[in-house]
Amino acid sequence: MLTNLHVKNLALIDEIEVEFGSGLNILTGETGAGKSVIIGSVNLALGRKMSKEMIRKGEQSALVELVFQTSNSKVVKKLKEMEIDVSDGQIIITRKLTEGRSISKINGETCTAAQIKNISSDLLDIHGQHEHQSLLYKDRQLAILDAYAQEEIREDRLEVERGYKNFKKIKKELSEYQMDQEGRAREIDFLEFEINEIESASLIRGEDEQLEQKYKKMFHARKIAESLNQVYTLSAYEDENGAGEQIGRAIRELSQISGYDSALGEMEKVLTDIEGLLNDFNRELSDYQSKNLIFSEEEFIEVENRLDDINHLKSKYGNSIDEILDYQQKQNEKLQQMLHYEERKEKLAADLRTAEEKLEASSHNLSEKRRFYSNRLEKEIVKGVEDLNFESVKFKIDFQRLEQYTQNGYDSIEFQISTNPGEKLKSLAKVVSGGELSRIMLAIKTILADKDDTETLIFDEIDTGISGRTASRVAEKMNQIGKNHQVLAITHLPQIAAMADKHFEISKFTEGMKTKTIIQKLSEEESIMELARILGGAKITKAVEENAKEMKELARIQKSSRL
Repeated sequence: MLTNLHVKNLALIDEIEVEFGSGLNILTGETGAGKSVIIGSVNLALGRKMSKEMIRKGEQSALVELVFQTSNSKVVKKLKEMEIDVSDGQIIITRKLTEGRSISKINGETCTAAQIKNISSDLLDIHGQHEHQSLLYKDRQLAILDAYAQEEIREDRLEVERGYKNFKKIKKELSEYQMDQEGRAREIDFLEFEINEIESASLIRGEDEQLEQKYKKMFHARKIAESLNQVYTLSAYEDENGAGEQIGRAIRELSQISGYDSALGEMEKVLTDIEGLLNDFNRELSDYQSKNLIFSEEEFIEVENRLDDINHLKSKYGNSIDEILDYQQKQNEKLQQMLHYEERKEKLAADLRTAEEKLEASSHNLSEKRRFYSNRLEKEIVKGVEDLNFESVKFKIDFQRLEQYTQNGYDSIEFQISTNPGEKLKSLAKVVSGGELSRIMLAIKTILADKDDTETLIFDEIDTGISGRTASRVAEKMNQIGKNHQVLAITHLPQIAAMADKHFEISKFTEGMKTKTIIQKLSEEESIMELARILGGAKITKAVEENAKEMKELARIQKSSRL
């Protein structure tokens, strides 16, 4: 779950740090206090784009830090695959934002936005103010059904995905086999020319590197010879100032006194060893000079021409001999396909038919399982929305077959609903209001929460357009989710706020010339006063305060009865 949120220099936030708890965490506050900034900061930490204007005026950077405590093995496994250490299930996601760039980290390791998104999808689920609109899209509806069926269709979905990729690959390859006889003849001539040009070079892997070293040595032979002659003079015995002669003299001097002190004897041995190493070096140097710096002009020209030939091939076929030979192999394969064009085309057509048959069978199996679980989901959604004050509701998942295959098979589904007695089932978009759509999404979230490993659910003002008895039902539903998940919810409704296990108030105040947003955890008494504010508006009377106390007590009784 999300245990800690730390935000610094973001919008109206100077610096805040919040510790969340398990169960239902409720955030309330006046309109314009900055409630959206709190959820926005979480989204920023998870990689959402932002404008530089979000950084607090007068500051150079902003920081958002999320601390999670998780027992989700899937998350830990993903992090290990990314070579990120996890200690005692703690995960810290940070994002530092400047005017020019941003840096994201998980447990101190720099990560990409894609990696953050991959991890966060298993840590929390954010349901924004307008997310319920996604219910109107058929692809989202199919995703909800698949999430409900979950493990029961996982292998079927993977089989369809594999079959679709194979089908698409063969279909693409076959579509490229549309060439007339004249075109094939031109392609064959071109392929044969390239293959023969590479074959005639008789390339050997690694040959270019050896030749380049040899050419470099030949090209700089005079400089090498002059330098080595100087080295030999400085290290040998011919010159009285040479290292060999000087060390020899030093050994002779030491030998005259080494008998007087064992330490001097050890020094003499060390110097004698040095003389031996220097002698070995001089022999190797002399041998190198006699064997490696003698070559003819013809040999130099031969190496140069060979390198020119290889570099010419590199300019056309690859950056190395390995790449050139790999290219030759690929062209050989293409040539064989061209020489057996019709046979290859017929084989691809047969392969495509086989791939389509397999894809049809796997899509059919997946569709049948989806239909089975759709019946269950229909019943659970009806029960869920009835709990949210829908009456006489009917709900159906309608299946249609797509004209073409997709990676999800051939199913297209549509959620259909009737909210009044005698009405026909119609598409969600044609029937429900925004508030009704929000309640349906909440019912679905409740159903999926029992099947989901995601530990934290965030609801950002999903209570828009509801009130009264419906609001109480929504509060009960959110409390139900909070039994098995951590829930963070921003709300304007006192019925939902009263259910809080932890209640936070977001407020805004002016200090000098600056406006700041702060967030604080409320005590029981402070929570009641906040409920009274929501109930009574600007003026809180004694009656409103008593109403708030009663609402809080009723919520406590409801929560206790569900334990």
